[in-house]
Amino acid sequence: MSGFVFSEKPIEIDRGEGVHLYDTNGTEYLDFGASYACTPVGHCHPDVVEAATDQIERLMYVQASYPNAPRTALYERLAEIAPGDIDNVWLCNSGTEANEAALKFSRHATGRSKIIATMQGFHGRTMGSLAATWKDEYKDGFGPLAGDFEFVPYGDGEAMAEAIDEETAAVIVEPLQGEGGINPASTTYLETIRAETEAAGAAMILDEIQTGLGRTGSLWAADDHGVVPDVVTTAKGLGSGLPIGATLVRDWIAEDCGNHGSTFSGGPVVSAAAGATLDVIEGEDIPAHAAEIGSYLTDELDAAIGEEVREVRGNGLMVGVEVKRGANPILRDLALDHSILALPAGRSVVRLLPPLTIEREHADRVVEALEDIIA
Repeated sequence: MSGFVFSEKPIEIDRGEGVHLYDTNGTEYLDFGASYACTPVGHCHPDVVEAATDQIERLMYVQASYPNAPRTALYERLAEIAPGDIDNVWLCNSGTEANEAALKFSRHATGRSKIIATMQGFHGRTMGSLAATWKDEYKDGFGPLAGDFEFVPYGDGEAMAEAIDEETAAVIVEPLQGEGGINPASTTYLETIRAETEAAGAAMILDEIQTGLGRTGSLWAADDHGVVPDVVTTAKGLGSGLPIGATLVRDWIAEDCGNHGSTFSGGPVVSAAAGATLDVIEGEDIPAHAAEIGSYLTDELDAAIGEEVREVRGNGLMVGVEVKRGANPILRDLALDHSILALPAGRSVVRLLPPLTIEREHADRVVEALEDIIA
């Protein structure tokens, strides 16, 4: 078997149901990676499957300049649930495209070019969002990237305030860093960014690609902190695994966002799937469940392995276990010896991003497995 971009793991996945994945040999795996947070309501949720199936039989595709019911409904739904007075929606195919649009819109609306990002931050792999991503290994060999990007330490409000000036178009920041190691931001830090960008006439972009849609225990991590940015980006779990992203913007950005487009913006099938996903998230109060189970999981992990690891941290069901050795051997043992799939976040953090529908029995199984491997 050949592979061009992705290095493949030695487990071929055949199907998924709820919080479990099954390989071609019939082995059942507890999914604690949710395929990078892309299945918040579980694999193949029947409501999402039904919505996508019904739509694919009715209309698979029409170009985005022609209105269709699923897309229009999704526009309205996202505007309704977005933080604060964010009412405008741009649909695309992925998180990196959502961030790319956010950067373009901010530059056009402000007439400025300087973008401030954070160390350890990750915002995507297209040329603009890649320029806002910190780690060199993602950027090596792809230069020159988009220019006029400046990086400041994550969580350092003084450094951020010093960097923001009258030449700043936008600050892009994750409310809880994912790829960078599951690093939560403080409310004070995000409030500082909000105040400084507002004073400078710059846009505050909150990258909620991984944190949004209930992952941290609220519908948006912004809600946890009471901060309303100018732009929110979301993707991953929005379509329950189908490719969709969204850039949500305040009026002043939308009124002067420039000329932007996408062939597959808000396709009917993925829009139907996204609408059904949001129905489940809100109808079953998934964020509250994520908050409850996430708190239980972190408490149990801390009690079982707290003294054996550097730290257990995160919010809701976005949890990182920083270990004293490499994360990859632990992930291998979880998969091969305990039939649990998880993710790394950097070299030393085991990242847990399960479907938000897990129960305590699933959390207990992961705690016992990590205790067996680490302690």
